[in-house]
Amino acid sequence: MFARLALCAHLPPRISHSNVYPVSIRAFSQQKFNLPRSHGKSFAHRSELKQARRIVVKLGSAVVTRGDECGLALGRLASIVEQVAMLQNQGREMMIVTSGAVAFGKQRLRHEILLSQSVRQALHSGQNQLKEMSVPVLEARACAAAGQSGLMALYEAMFTQYSICTAQILVTNLDFHDEQKRRNLNSTLHELLRMNIVPIINTNDAVVPPPVPSSDLQGVNVISIKDNDSLAARLAVEMKADLLIALSDVQGLYDNPPGSDDAKLIDIFYPGDQQLITYGTKSRVGIGGMEAKVKAALWALQGGTSVVIANGTDPKVTGHVITDIVDGKKIGTFFSEVKPAGPTVEQQTEMARHAGRALASLLPEQRGEIICSLAELLTEKKDEILSANKRDMELATASGLFSQALISRLSLSTAKLNSLAIGLRQLAVSSKDSVGRVLRRTRVANNLELEQITVPIGVLLVIFESRPDCLPQVSALAIASGNALLLKGGKEASNTNRILHQLTQEALSIHGVTDAIQLVSTREEVEDLCRLDKMIDLIIPRGSSELVRDIQRAAKGIPVLGHSEGVCHVYVDNDASIDKVIDVVRDSKCDYPAACNAMETLLIHRDLLRTPVFDQIIDMLRTENVKIHAGPRFASYLTFSPSEVKSLRTEYGDLECCIEVVDSMQDAVDHIHKYGSSHTEVIVTENEDTAEQFLQLVDSACVFSNCSSRFADGYRFGLGAEVGISTARIHARGPVGLEGLLTTKWVLRGEGHTVADFSEHGSMKYLHENIPVSHGSFN
Repeated sequence: MFARLALCAHLPPRISHSNVYPVSIRAFSQQKFNLPRSHGKSFAHRSELKQARRIVVKLGSAVVTRGDECGLALGRLASIVEQVAMLQNQGREMMIVTSGAVAFGKQRLRHEILLSQSVRQALHSGQNQLKEMSVPVLEARACAAAGQSGLMALYEAMFTQYSICTAQILVTNLDFHDEQKRRNLNSTLHELLRMNIVPIINTNDAVVPPPVPSSDLQGVNVISIKDNDSLAARLAVEMKADLLIALSDVQGLYDNPPGSDDAKLIDIFYPGDQQLITYGTKSRVGIGGMEAKVKAALWALQGGTSVVIANGTDPKVTGHVITDIVDGKKIGTFFSEVKPAGPTVEQQTEMARHAGRALASLLPEQRGEIICSLAELLTEKKDEILSANKRDMELATASGLFSQALISRLSLSTAKLNSLAIGLRQLAVSSKDSVGRVLRRTRVANNLELEQITVPIGVLLVIFESRPDCLPQVSALAIASGNALLLKGGKEASNTNRILHQLTQEALSIHGVTDAIQLVSTREEVEDLCRLDKMIDLIIPRGSSELVRDIQRAAKGIPVLGHSEGVCHVYVDNDASIDKVIDVVRDSKCDYPAACNAMETLLIHRDLLRTPVFDQIIDMLRTENVKIHAGPRFASYLTFSPSEVKSLRTEYGDLECCIEVVDSMQDAVDHIHKYGSSHTEVIVTENEDTAEQFLQLVDSACVFSNCSSRFADGYRFGLGAEVGISTARIHARGPVGLEGLLTTKWVLRGEGHTVADFSEHGSMKYLHENIPVSHGSFN
């Protein structure tokens, strides 16, 4: 919570308006919003909403009031106030258009009437037992008059907790249509905003006439204030607001009435798209309805203000819905005048799923032909690929934003492309034994046979940083396994990714499944992609540990396959051969230090300290320019030690490593289990018993004896390619190749069998006989 900046004082008398009720003022905030913007044109993309400086938040009746329509939803309102205060204290200018006076007054008047009736009955009967009392229908204008002061007092109390002062303004149609009143209102609002005050605005429901249906929401200069939707739109345009956030009790606009089976939330709504939506009924309270919201939103958009309609009642998002919208996250429906040239990510996902089913139905040989075609294109078009990659490398280097390790991952070469092509051809051969393979066959009963067969997972989303060679690898695996694929690469490799995706689609076109693999090139945030839980079946992140952790947190409804870190260990046993030690340690650390399977911690048996073996290890690391960090125990043995390690769980991703001392093989295993990431661990020893114990005891995805940690790779394992290395303990572990992208389904074939046939008095008995499955047997 922000500290109080100054005591509030009454507004000076020079600020006055017949409809303004001064509350309090704090010292002007010294924090200025650092993204000034000239008003005139609405934002084209959600990501630009972070630049919004002046924001109107409209709170619908359903948001502000309780479910019984008597009284306010205090918890929900407090959460909204907290978000508005946070944005205000960032230096933005916030305004609130609020409903709720009628509900607040209704609660208050009902209480007064019931209290009055109970007193009269008590006096009349002289008894404590009261008859059942009924409350007359309360007139809305009277409720508004009784509720306005209480509603404003509540807002004032809530905002005071954040050292923010408020002012109330009640308006009617005349305040906008009478030129003098309109100028006065405009001047008052600008003065309040200048003094860092949040105006709380509402229609003066105590005097306003009942709404009359009309079609006057046309043109920039004509709009009647019939409800708070039209008020918020008129106010936003009048005050040249950058953003109008309209909160209601629905998620946004749907192409069909919300709640119907076919209803889909519209992410972005464009002028002229009205024919795409069907309006449902209006909310339980309020007088506008969704049609009024859309008309008001389009009117505001025409006037240069961006609009988002979102749900302000959902307890899962209410606590951050406003700040999420301003952060550019995919919340509700965003109104935009700029229609993108290509399909939306939702449309891309639908296209991929449809084409992916066609891909899965191809013969294994046909999928193999596609992969071989892609392998040929990688070598045939290598000059174009390397030219695009060179542009990416130059831009990344010139930007100064990327580490050398990341730039190393970005680089492609002729050798890399040739290696990729070899791996894809290897995969094309193995893919013939993939989709539709029978894993198990059982005779459940006479003429009732069961099969378990392999099938694609569905739609995969692979998010990767830097490494463009990931794109053809993952694409080939998706093709081999019959999965649809969405690819989201880093912008630092955009040129390379673009041409590699074009080549992939060219290969897919030979069997008419071009759309099965889509490259997401729109401004989609990773977090927004992770929310497509009804469209994506598995997410595979490939990149930094930070990226993987962020995706694992964001993808609450979608499984994530991957590892967050690659803290790999090499343990040098006291029975190790010096030649093997030098070769294995050098290769594990220096071959490609940016890889996730590179050694990060070198564990050395205590008996090797101050021996020629130890000295040669240190000399080799120094020769290779490896920076050494001393573990706590190692540092204790040295008079002048290297810099002591900050954490034994560090993934350096560069020519750096930690050295630590252990007492035994078991001590090394315990260290790995405590500080490792379950990725890849290595022992170097000539003692076969010690080596076997290490291989059995260490609980990691890959455990090696007397060989480099860099062998933890799908291509080197003979998988042809990999989508990544998984440290999970279910589904797939280690390098994930073709098998890791398949799931199973059960197929049962009968002749009119029923469960009743197998009951106690039925005529059939279960056999459950296993039927041998020959290698290469397909459904």
